[in-house]
Amino acid sequence: METVIGFTAIAVALLIGLGALGVGIGMGILGGRFLEGAARQPELAPMLQTKMFLVVALLDAVAMIGVGIALFFAFANPFIGQLQNATAPVTGG
Repeated sequence: METVIGFTAIAVALLIGLGALGVGIGMGILGGRFLEGAARQPELAPMLQTKMFLVVALLDAVAMIGVGIALFFAFANPFIGQLQNATAPVTGG
């Protein structure tokens, strides 16, 4: 059972860490492209800014979904219950 808990902790760390890394890279690329577009055509900056904030919100939602799934595995791990059911002694009747 300790192995399942250990692997779950590693999976939670990877889920949160890689999710944050991906969102950070995505926001960096998005911000850079927004600045390039606003510098090339300043008259389109308000429209580009609106679209940029919409995409930033969607990127944050991806990260929050990952954190939610990670917290589910950390606090209500379904694998521990399955392991306990699989290793429970069988009683005859």
